[in-house]
Amino acid sequence: MIHEFIKPIPVVTPIGDAYAIYVKSNGMFEDDEWCCALKESGQVRHFKSSQIKLWCNETYEIKKKQ
Repeated sequence: MIHEFIKPIPVVTPIGDAYAIYVKSNGMFEDDEWCCALKESGQVRHFKSSQIKLWCNETYEIKKKQ
């Protein structure tokens, strides 16, 4: 199943900040696959759930590491 976000979600990836466009479920025992557009280059890349983090969310006190 694929879920497309109405508003892209800011995330941190191993290669820089990005915006998550959609997420694809790979089943119960696999990491989900995230499609993200890199903030600097606009390049579209795919990452596993274990590779990305939310950029920040003050409501839940999630802060971006400097």
